Amino acid sequence: MKVRIGTRGSQLALWQANEVARLLPCESEIVKIKTTGDKRHDVSLATIGGKGLFIKELEEALERGEIDVAVHSLKDVPSIIPEQFALAAFLERADPRDVWVSDTPIAELPAGARVGTSSPRRRAQLAALYPHLTIDDVRGNVDTRIAKARSGEYAGVVLAAAGLLRLGRANDIAAWFPVDEMVPAAGQGIVAIECLRGNEGMVRAINHAPSETAALCERGVLQKFGERLDCYSEVAVHATIDDEITIRAFFHGVRATHRGRDAEAVIDAVYEELECQARSIS
Repeated sequence: MKVRIGTRGSQLALWQANEVARLLPCESEIVKIKTTGDKRHDVSLATIGGKGLFIKELEEALERGEIDVAVHSLKDVPSIIPEQFALAAFLERADPRDVWVSDTPIAELPAGARVGTSSPRRRAQLAALYPHLTIDDVRGNVDTRIAKARSGEYAGVVLAAAGLLRLGRANDIAAWFPVDEMVPAAGQGIVAIECLRGNEGMVRAINHAPSETAALCERGVLQKFGERLDCYSEVAVHATIDDEITIRAFFHGVRATHRGRDAEAVIDAVYEELECQARSIS
């Protein structure tokens, strides 16, 4: 059996698809699909529909039978997907942290210095940590964003460590943000494999169980908010798995951290604290 692997055409997306192909114990073929999110770099993602634009065309290709599985950066996958699809497997998580790319430490930037990020949750956390800086949208692939920092268009940009490491660009990282300081996006660093519901068996063998548990915990917190979350929401969730489950979260200026052995109980505790704190300051 040959598995047709659908992917975006960016350098990072192709790395992820090739990694899935390498791990699969069967023959595979990579099928590149151009998504709306890749075509529009002139406006912010939120303006044109959010991160779901990176997966819409891939899901349509799944429905048409043009591909068997679709490979995504999990942080780009909406917390609730249509019922005909399933997230069948998760690869082992790479470094989930955000990183600073610049020739100058962020703490040493002068007032008004322009920092680039396209993420509402990064914008909110950066604004709280460095209120004297100007946080502006930046679009484009990894190379484009780094070039904008190196050219002086931005004093620096904030990116995901996982993408830089996978592309062999560790030398561009000036500093790592601790997860307690800059809570990562839900799913950051995890590659997810999506398929039509019922076809999970073709990729389940390469699933990494600890990463799946973390993914389900992080997405579980987001799902508690239901349709209240949109592409403008300043929300971040990160789970770590050891003897217990630890979930850290950030939501519109408030933070919560809980630990425990029961995933659902920890998810509920985090969500309830975020809601309580958010109500108290509204």
